[in-house]
Amino acid sequence: MTTTTDTLTPLDPSEVYVLERDAGAHRHFLNVLATIKLTAGETGSMSAVEFVQPKGFGPPLHCHRDEDEIVIVLDGEVAFRSGDAEVVAGNGAFVNLPHGIPHTFQVLSDTARILSITAAADTTPMFDRMVDTLGAPIESATLPEPVDIDPGHVAEVNGRLGIDILGPPPAPLPE
Repeated sequence: MTTTTDTLTPLDPSEVYVLERDAGAHRHFLNVLATIKLTAGETGSMSAVEFVQPKGFGPPLHCHRDEDEIVIVLDGEVAFRSGDAEVVAGNGAFVNLPHGIPHTFQVLSDTARILSITAAADTTPMFDRMVDTLGAPIESATLPEPVDIDPGHVAEVNGRLGIDILGPPPAPLPE
């Protein structure tokens, strides 16, 4: 049986769970739109968060202690750096970011929509919890107006949830 819903809680975790485009728990998160699609607490094994990000956005250089991350570029162009590898990925690209390897990225197109899926072999992923903790709940899926971000608070929350901040975000793109 298939369950189509607009909530984050599958009615029965043994059934197929369908969440339509733009459905989920919306957050204004570090100056981007985040939509939590699946929380690890419900499945125990993975989380899924969709992001819409403006040109130039990039998270700080960071490393997931236990979570492997897969990013699918749904729309746009994004430059990824993971360890010593650098790659530009466009529409439909699949990017594997293993745990224990420092990584970051930067949006090159006017906006980018990506889907981030995290999973861990021996622990419950905490990525969705980090997004929920640092994000402000909103009713509709809109990009936020930029605000100042407290990097110390971001590092503290991430560290508590198994993600180590190792450096700043990528440098601003040239105009």
